[in-house]
Amino acid sequence: MADGSAGESPVLLDVADGVATITFNRPEAMNSLDVATKEALLAVVRLVAEDPAARCVVLTGTGRAFCVGQDLKEHVEILQSGKTDSLFRTVDEHYNPIVTTLVGMQKPVIAAVNGVAAGAGASLAFACDLRIVADTAGFNLAFANIALSCDTGSSFTLQRLVGRAKAIELLYFPRTVDAEEALALGLATRVVPAGELTEVVGDLARRLATGPTVALGAMRQSVTFAADHTFIEAVEFESAQMTRTGQTADHGAAVAAFLAKEKPVFEGR
Repeated sequence: MADGSAGESPVLLDVADGVATITFNRPEAMNSLDVATKEALLAVVRLVAEDPAARCVVLTGTGRAFCVGQDLKEHVEILQSGKTDSLFRTVDEHYNPIVTTLVGMQKPVIAAVNGVAAGAGASLAFACDLRIVADTAGFNLAFANIALSCDTGSSFTLQRLVGRAKAIELLYFPRTVDAEEALALGLATRVVPAGELTEVVGDLARRLATGPTVALGAMRQSVTFAADHTFIEAVEFESAQMTRTGQTADHGAAVAAFLAKEKPVFEGR
């Protein structure tokens, strides 16, 4: 974990103007996830989740890849060492808490997919609210190629994006889904020229970061809650969130601005 000045860190964090940008920083390894990177990423997402200065989160990568998932070189080394139990503890120790924290943040999360997102890297992108994808990027559910099951929440998120049948197909028969197909399937929110990705995501993130953060977080929680609860439970949850957001300073400011025929200024509280 480090700010943008520490280029040697496998995960960079920059917080500016309400936007927390988390960047995978192992370009020489296609931003694959070795133990050090997973530990750094977990620390960063936990920090950002609790930081009131971070009102929108962007997840992206350096170099040619967004993130290609598990570092297979390290994986093989651990297999050959005979310490195989540590390989599969990583799901509970790293992947699950990382993606759970990412999904549970009470603020918008954007994946700026600058290059290929594969395996757990694709799963992390799917866990974000919006996926802005460079036209040169793509997704690959590569798990079957190494005879492993899916992880990092993709069993939950993928089928909700593309439907069960297509999710099973993409998992059974891994291939790189290019940006345009990803858009057609619903994996991508928007596809932009690679050279415009930073600008487009920056504009979108700043817009969200100046929004009513508590309300946006409540919407995020409500949609997640409704995905695996009954309709009655969902509307009860909505009611509780409406009561909570109705007591915020931002709601008061919005009502006052409406009456004054002015644009509201939100403080995220």
